[in-house]
Amino acid sequence: MAGNPRGASALYLRRRITNAVALLLSCATALFGLFFLGWILWTLLAKGLAGIDWNLFTRVTPPPMEEAGGLANAFFGSAVVCAMAIAIGTPLGVAAGTWLAEYGKARRIGTVVRFVNDILLSAPSIVLGLFVYTLYVMRTGGNFSAFAGALALAFIVLPVVVRTTDEMLRLVPVQMREAALSLGIPQWKVTMQVLYRSASAGIVTGILLALARISGETAPLLFTAFGNQFWSTDVSRPMATVPVVMNQFAASPYESWQVLAWAGALVLTVFVLLVGLLARGLLLRNRIAHD
Repeated sequence: MAGNPRGASALYLRRRITNAVALLLSCATALFGLFFLGWILWTLLAKGLAGIDWNLFTRVTPPPMEEAGGLANAFFGSAVVCAMAIAIGTPLGVAAGTWLAEYGKARRIGTVVRFVNDILLSAPSIVLGLFVYTLYVMRTGGNFSAFAGALALAFIVLPVVVRTTDEMLRLVPVQMREAALSLGIPQWKVTMQVLYRSASAGIVTGILLALARISGETAPLLFTAFGNQFWSTDVSRPMATVPVVMNQFAASPYESWQVLAWAGALVLTVFVLLVGLLARGLLLRNRIAHD
């Protein structure tokens, strides 16, 4: 190639053209996605801001043809169901992730568990809702409840927390484990006081990401929590949630309900955005602290 300058120049030119075409297509694809994302957000703001007022957070869902109303019961129900889902899925996920990182690394069963966890991570949420409906709701006489909804969402939380805990604990340097064990500290204390403390930011980030994901889930709740037009604090009974109310009101012929659906979608989007920013902030803070 050194003895053929013309061939080298042709090859260089071809590579430059290929690089320019690839860069142009990449930028065009990115702009295509950003355009529709901006369009969706603009539509959400334009239609959702009309329903944002004090009544949205203080009044329950209205009956048909009634103008005054809000989503107070749906916001409360979503908070309760998501909190219970996090409370159920987080301890199990952290425990399973710890076992994978500390005890299942060199075992074949660890590979199997990771594979099953990946399948559960990518499973459609409606399948998990149908599973809980068959396993729990039907066996309790068809009793829809907030607890059943939390159980369905916990199956979504679980694989996210397992994966995050596993990855974060494996990033902790081996020297920290060896130094703690060399001092005669029991293994469980090493895990609780050394490993968890080092990986706490990553684990909390995984929990926040799981919370952001389940906040907008509708399909599992249709088969479990179902819905309730009135204020309810009984987790053994049906309970209203924002995604289910949005699904119901958006498809209704009543304009007042459609306005509430858009307002609920806007509030839910802002909540997910804030949770995502908080998770990113924790990761950035942890990265700066380690640097």
